[in-house]
Amino acid sequence: MAQAARDVIIKYMKKHILVTGGTGYIGSHTVVELLKNPDYTVDIIDNLANSKAEVIDRIEQITNIRPNFIEGDLLDKKIVEKLFTENHYDSVMHFAGLKAVGESVEKPLDYYENNLQSTINILNMMKKYNVKEFIFSSSATVYGLQDTPECVETMQTGQNLTNPYGRTKYFIEEIIKDYALTDPEFKGVILRYFNPVGAHASGLLGEDPNGIPNNLMPVIMRVYTGDIPVLSIYGDDYDTEDGTARRDYIHVVDLAQGHIACLNHIKAGVSIYNLGTGRPTSVKEMIAAFEEASGEKLPTQIVERRAGDLPECWADPSKANAELGWKTNLTIADAMRDTLNYLKHEGKTHA
Repeated sequence: MAQAARDVIIKYMKKHILVTGGTGYIGSHTVVELLKNPDYTVDIIDNLANSKAEVIDRIEQITNIRPNFIEGDLLDKKIVEKLFTENHYDSVMHFAGLKAVGESVEKPLDYYENNLQSTINILNMMKKYNVKEFIFSSSATVYGLQDTPECVETMQTGQNLTNPYGRTKYFIEEIIKDYALTDPEFKGVILRYFNPVGAHASGLLGEDPNGIPNNLMPVIMRVYTGDIPVLSIYGDDYDTEDGTARRDYIHVVDLAQGHIACLNHIKAGVSIYNLGTGRPTSVKEMIAAFEEASGEKLPTQIVERRAGDLPECWADPSKANAELGWKTNLTIADAMRDTLNYLKHEGKTHA
């Protein structure tokens, strides 16, 4: 048999996965984990609005496999249909979307149009071309303001949401649930992320958001590099041990591996899982962990609390532990080490 024919047969024996937003922070790390498995082949579509094409080169450096990359916008129905007419996909992992909380408040219509319509376009093509498996990148923001700091999947969602970004995640979850009712063969997974941090151990992949970051870890990174002069701590009078807010920070590689566990255990209907550690870490503890890893003291200032910020919030990950056989293995110290390694690789040292 000719080599070309063998290559075609091998390709179609593998599970073909479309990863939307696959050059982004979480998407790129998940692609790396997918490509570690010889049973998967991966296509990435991304409009590069908040990422760079060179990420594909870096994925290839890490895995020795170059995923097929399509630069395109999921709002363009022709591009999306072309993808599905030219390829048979077994699964779609949907990471693509606008995700800056502050920007969503300033530009709500952009967030509703982009995040909802792109998902609807993908689901329409999945329906048309008989693709049954869908894994969605959701967020713990859908829990809103709860009476208890520990979030469980059975909690009511969509109440007391504080920004349009969180509402788009909630609305998409509801769209997925409604769509699943129309097709008993549909296998949907909603993954509610808590707070991804860290980078790939190689230093080749990490978080580098455009604009002014809203999350703690990117701010710490930019204070360290001198791009932000001082790290603002929003309140030190919370009812916590050190007075600062506590959150569940999960290493991005652990998070990526959660997606692989979903592929291995996906089932009909819609399954919802928290992906978090179940262990909260305070703002001051995060800063101290970075300072210990870097050997540098960061300039900080205490400022007023932000409206809508909770004192504490963390995941109950027991459902994912039990049903997916997944658990976190990496620590905050690991995340700080890997983040510094990424900054060093990028040539971004402290000022």
